[in-house]
Amino acid sequence: MLPRIHCITDLPSYDNGALSLLEAVVREGVDAVQVRAKSVSDREVVAFTRALVDRLAGTPAAVIVNDRVDIALVAGAQGVHLGRDDLAVAEARRLAPEGFLVGGTCRNADQAREAKAQGADYVGVGPVYPTTTKSGLPDPIGLDVLRDAARVLPAIAISGINAERAPEVMAAGAYGIAVASAICRSPQPGLSARELVGAVAVA
Repeated sequence: MLPRIHCITDLPSYDNGALSLLEAVVREGVDAVQVRAKSVSDREVVAFTRALVDRLAGTPAAVIVNDRVDIALVAGAQGVHLGRDDLAVAEARRLAPEGFLVGGTCRNADQAREAKAQGADYVGVGPVYPTTTKSGLPDPIGLDVLRDAARVLPAIAISGINAERAPEVMAAGAYGIAVASAICRSPQPGLSARELVGAVAVA
């Protein structure tokens, strides 16, 4: 089963406290953690990802590394998510072992078809709504574009999604959602994760 609820790390530090927070949200039903840690060194990302893989062993949650298939493979993660400027999905697929998840970012159905042709398991589709988590994003694509892309491959909707917006995103055909600030910047990450899981489950 592909993960449906991805928590993208947006954390002030990548230490034992961060590991504990992510363990807590996985206990609430989050089934993928995407490690995005652009503010720390490659060595620190590898060490953190290895520790997270160990912590989540025995749970249904997958550990996915953003952008870097090399780090994902070295750290023993279960997948990689590639942006539009990263290594091509087809190249990552050649490097990856059987069963390794490869996701690609897309902004429209044509890009989703390209990702499918290259062997992607799913596509991250967005930005669906405006967000302050990541700078330099294009204008929001909206639900109609999400709906078109979701007809091509399982679509993980991303950007500006919270428990209130999740039902309409799922109704537009999304397979799941990816969130960063809705969990990682919440004063109660576990509760926020539970609300998101519930919103996706009933959609």
